[in-house]
Amino acid sequence: MSILLRNIIRFAFLILIQVFVLNEILIGQLVSPYLYMLFILALPFNLPRPVVMLLGFLTGLTLDMFSNTMGVHAAACVFVAYLRPFIINVLSPQGGFETTQKTPSMTSMGVSQFLIYAAVLVFLHHTLFFILEVFGFGNPLYLMLKIILSTAASLFLIVLYELLFFTKK
Repeated sequence: MSILLRNIIRFAFLILIQVFVLNEILIGQLVSPYLYMLFILALPFNLPRPVVMLLGFLTGLTLDMFSNTMGVHAAACVFVAYLRPFIINVLSPQGGFETTQKTPSMTSMGVSQFLIYAAVLVFLHHTLFFILEVFGFGNPLYLMLKIILSTAASLFLIVLYELLFFTKK
């Protein structure tokens, strides 16, 4: 299956799961799991930054249309798409990731590097998203707790997705 077709299917699957399943989950108003950003995290290594940012914007805008959040998802996704190449460069070995697979995953990056990569970007996404959503620092403890618990829930779902759908070659 081509990389383009795989990414189109991944985009549709993640948006549908996010909109119809995960957006309906409320755990004490503190945990909001977001799996859709995995689409941005799993884009090929060699995509130029403007393309990744455009895809991030389209991903966030699509979720904004379903969630009625007026651009908050789009802003957070563009932020993550912009920072993604920096994080990949910091985590990559001297010669870059030399694998047969061209996308970030547990098998191509290694489990620990992928978890660091995903954790940093998910944490940054959630931080910007919840700050923009709340639009203030009236209750910083609640905000920080929501960011941390939502990041943990999202990372759990990302690892579960990787273990279920990403096959070793």
